[in-house]
Amino acid sequence: MDTLFFTLIGIGIVSSFIGTLAGGGGLITLPAMMLVGIPIQIGIATNKFSSGVAALTSVSYLLKNKHLSGKTIMMNVCIALAGGVSGALITSSMTERTMNIIALVLLIFAFIVTLKNKQWISSVKETDKDTSIISNVMPFFIAAYDGGFGPGSSTFGILYYMHRKNTYMKAVQLTRVLILGSCLGAFIVFYQTGFVQWHYAIAMAIGSAVGSQIGLLALPKVPLKLAKYLLITIIFLLIGQVLFKIA
Repeated sequence: MDTLFFTLIGIGIVSSFIGTLAGGGGLITLPAMMLVGIPIQIGIATNKFSSGVAALTSVSYLLKNKHLSGKTIMMNVCIALAGGVSGALITSSMTERTMNIIALVLLIFAFIVTLKNKQWISSVKETDKDTSIISNVMPFFIAAYDGGFGPGSSTFGILYYMHRKNTYMKAVQLTRVLILGSCLGAFIVFYQTGFVQWHYAIAMAIGSAVGSQIGLLALPKVPLKLAKYLLITIIFLLIGQVLFKIA
């Protein structure tokens, strides 16, 4: 039991560090938990709890250091909370294969968009941001996807916020807020199912919180070129994982 506890902490640190910078933490988390003998349903519930705790520590750090305003955080958390609950409820009526196909289509689209975006944004004016209705409701749909399934949701969040003319660093910060809301909403639903095993969840939460903090500290030092390559690599690996599940 002690060995498994510390193993899960290690998994949480690595997955959360990578997930903070480029998304795709679930690429490591879920397969690793299954490898050590944790059932998939318990693994998903555990992942939502640990990701939510990690995102909470991230948001606390961002609020404390005044990287984001309280108003921005509350608005995005409320939208994502509704999305997370909706996604978890919808997933209960969909097959895993259907969700995998949806994920595959979205990931291929994200891969193409990332490759075509030759110059990432380093600085912008607030007035340049897209204010269309479709663009403004995207956080809800990303949160719903994360709450119900999850692979690549942080990646989608980063790409969305960069499309809204945010810098890479600001996009990562806003995505942490989005993930906090979606994971909280999804966890409320999954908790009712009885799939939460607290000894697994606490170990993963400790590791995820540590990995998330390391990721945020490393964020300002990550060159844009390296960040883009990391994002492309994560998307490519996620596509491979989903294709393997569908086949």
